[in-house]
Amino acid sequence: MTPARLARSLAAPAPGWTTRADAVVVGSGIAGLTAALELRTRVPRVLLVTKAELSSGSTVWAQGGIAAVLDPDDTPAAHLHDTLVAGVGLSDPAAVEVLVTEGPDRVHELVARGATFDRADDGGIALTREGGHRADRIAHAGGDATGAEISRALVAQIEAVQDDPGIEVIENALVLDVLTSAPSATGERAVAGVTLHVRGAGSRDGVGAVLAPVVVLATGGVGQVFRSSTNPPGATADGIAAALRAGAVLGDLEFVQFHPTVLWLGAGARGQLPLISEAVRGEGALLLDVHGHRFMPAVHELAELAPRDVVAHAIVRQMAATSSDHVLLDARGLGAQFLQRRFPGISARLRQAGLDWAEEPVPVAPAQHYHSGGVVTDLRGRTSVPGLYAVGEVACTGVHGANRLASNSLLEGLVFAHRAAHDVAARFDTGELGTAPEPAERPGGAALVAAAARSRVQRIASDGAGPIRSAESLDRADALLADVTTTAHGAVGVVAAPQAAEWETTNVHQVARALVRAATVRTESRGGHFRADHPHRDPAFERRITVRLDDDGGLVVA
Repeated sequence: MTPARLARSLAAPAPGWTTRADAVVVGSGIAGLTAALELRTRVPRVLLVTKAELSSGSTVWAQGGIAAVLDPDDTPAAHLHDTLVAGVGLSDPAAVEVLVTEGPDRVHELVARGATFDRADDGGIALTREGGHRADRIAHAGGDATGAEISRALVAQIEAVQDDPGIEVIENALVLDVLTSAPSATGERAVAGVTLHVRGAGSRDGVGAVLAPVVVLATGGVGQVFRSSTNPPGATADGIAAALRAGAVLGDLEFVQFHPTVLWLGAGARGQLPLISEAVRGEGALLLDVHGHRFMPAVHELAELAPRDVVAHAIVRQMAATSSDHVLLDARGLGAQFLQRRFPGISARLRQAGLDWAEEPVPVAPAQHYHSGGVVTDLRGRTSVPGLYAVGEVACTGVHGANRLASNSLLEGLVFAHRAAHDVAARFDTGELGTAPEPAERPGGAALVAAAARSRVQRIASDGAGPIRSAESLDRADALLADVTTTAHGAVGVVAAPQAAEWETTNVHQVARALVRAATVRTESRGGHFRADHPHRDPAFERRITVRLDDDGGLVVA
């Protein structure tokens, strides 16, 4: 491949206003809200920035639940084992141990903050099972509305303290870039704050700058990099792209989880597609091909409850074998009353699509769902850029490895946001963190991709780096992505002005390029990364592939 070069900042107007904070938290899902709540009483001034309304974080879309050892007959060791198996040799055992041992306490704290989980007959939290778990350890709320309930509880906590002078919430704000200082004697550039664009009125309107020594990214995943996804429209990889431009190391970008059972709405369906939770299969629903034959028992000992990558790849193969663009999810055996009580949200969405899953199997196919990679962090959420933290789906903590175990994502956001916030507070207490350094311009130029190019970028990424990849598809994608103009003038014949749609499209484009490069280097199949030309695991690749930009914007993959 020819050398790739990406810009180190977004093309944007100079900030028209400036404010200061001790810590900026970007994102209002479970990770961002938890970090902000934990920081609020531990540092003098916290600024929480969210791209839309406070309650619009990606957490609200989580259906299945949150995994934690809450049953006396379950153990952290068993949860650790299941997570490592799903990670296919690439999970960091130390990170997983943190997750499974601290997770139960964090869930109990979530309950204390007002989250109401479904209860069993004995009054305890009701637990169910999902793919890859060998014990019942999935807590859920409202049947299939776990994320919505967690989001409601945490947003209520934030709203209750919004008059506190120690915290400010800025809604409808897109963070553009992470500001960094001039390089130190060792060449490091420390965090100096963020630039952001606020859609609104008054002094906090347009492009501004928040100067701060700490930035906590909790911006979610890369859903809109792909043509079809379960992610909300705002998941445009903003945090990963901003971290990359700031000099942070990214890892495991090639491991994209394609959820096996997303409602198939026809070949022309685009954008956010309805997810049919893995918990449905956990309750006993079966997968059938279009001829009505069950196929998962011949694929894996756990059948429909095999890890997601196994199920997704099996579906893709069965679709190819039957010359179909979908398979069928058969939940008829669960009964109409149970389906309505346990999965009211899914039942309603199916009715909107004209389907009654109590009477007929429903068409499903894999679509992009979760990104196991992101900004590489240590066990405290620290990235390779001093002062920059990452928590939640934007982070690569080492928990997920090559494939996320079902319902570990909410727990990861909860546990590591708590850890990051306490680490930030401890560093303020010792005087290690204080006033933000002065921002300095980075070399490497500025980028702006016309919003009109987004569908083209998504098509290239989906065709080249979808559920099944090859050297040919990836090389073609890399070449096509390189042809997408990334200057401040936009594509030929297309007017591009610095505004939200263009900034988001630029983020999608930059992350697509980095992801394709990482997938090209990994010449094996493992977890969420399947290479048709290298269908087997290679022990030489039992390691993390990293991506970063050098000072001039050169894309370095190692």
